[in-house]
Amino acid sequence: MRPYIYRHITPRIIAALKASPIVFLNGARQAGKSTLAKEISPDIGANGRPADYITLDRTTYLASASSAPEAFLSGYNGPVIIDEVQLAPELFRALKVVVDEARQAKGTLANGQYLITGSANILALPKLADSLVGRMAILTLYPFTVGEATDNRLGGLKQILQLDFSNISDRGLTLVDAIKRGTFPEITGADVDTRRIWFDSYITSILQRDVRQIADLEKISLLPHLLNVLAARTGALMNDADIARDVGLNSVTGKFYRTILKLMFLTFDVSPWYRNVGKRLVKSPKGYLIDTCLACHLLDYNIEDIAVKKPDLFGHLIENFVATELLKQLSNSDIKAKLYHFRTSDGKEVDFVLEKPDGSVFAIEVKRAETVTMNDFKGIKEFQELTGKDFIGGIVLYSGKDAVPFGKNLWAVPFFALW
Repeated sequence: MRPYIYRHITPRIIAALKASPIVFLNGARQAGKSTLAKEISPDIGANGRPADYITLDRTTYLASASSAPEAFLSGYNGPVIIDEVQLAPELFRALKVVVDEARQAKGTLANGQYLITGSANILALPKLADSLVGRMAILTLYPFTVGEATDNRLGGLKQILQLDFSNISDRGLTLVDAIKRGTFPEITGADVDTRRIWFDSYITSILQRDVRQIADLEKISLLPHLLNVLAARTGALMNDADIARDVGLNSVTGKFYRTILKLMFLTFDVSPWYRNVGKRLVKSPKGYLIDTCLACHLLDYNIEDIAVKKPDLFGHLIENFVATELLKQLSNSDIKAKLYHFRTSDGKEVDFVLEKPDGSVFAIEVKRAETVTMNDFKGIKEFQELTGKDFIGGIVLYSGKDAVPFGKNLWAVPFFALW
């Protein structure tokens, strides 16, 4: 049995259960939600016993939860974990009733009563999302960060935002090694043949089984092709009309099908950053795959071969890797920031922007080269001029070994600073 690897999101889940009666932990299938829920079951139980654990993958439980959801919930007295809740969306409406009735009867439902997990982002479905607003805390578990999969240190994002590069080390990992580690728990560090077999099964299971449980798609057979098209466009601006045309769908259907892939945590978008700053900015999102090893699999390349034989493609995959690592670390930590990209209409861009609630912004540019020049900061400098006092710093991530200053709060930083 593979030893349990501590997940960095754990303290956030425990804290959320102390503050809310219901916590919804969603995320990609096989990201480790069930394992994590079982691991923390003793910590969230009551009267010296672990929380009850129920998985709706079991037919009898699913039949009960679907046909009589309120009776199903009432059958458990005390904290309970309900796994794969997307299989019975009726439970969300029943949970709404439970919370609302408790509020009417005695003011509140005891905190930490329900930890529910799901492999689909059904919060994006309006009818279900409406029943959850204000009634539960929502967290997302992604595949391993590089830090989780290696020496279990927290990632380096917090230090990066503080422009503190005093103790960074590659810890013996190359960038390719890091990409192979920061993936799904079952295949972290696995060889290419193992990854190929695993991803073939994974994609088939999601696109042929899981999607059918949340949507009735007339042309579901085109989803694998759409996923391949998106893998080839990783890091690019998303033009739904062009993407639909490549797949053989009309633009409206193509956009809906792309939404389905996001619902299943196969892809995600990074929204454009913009304000009323007196300059025309691009307002299209950039698209990425949830896992860089998955992107390599869809492109039918071994990550080691891409690094050597396809340097331009490797550059796009590095950007995908950085996007996923930022997404994971933001989800796992108490860093309060949103992830964006920045691009002007005349082509100046910053790959990633982190904006904090107070409006302060931090820029991250990605370069696969082993050297950096001032020219690599031109997008960051443009962004700095537009944002003025809100700009707190910017870095160019690159393949070198040293953190080097390029001006006030501007640094060239090795990729390994991320982990």
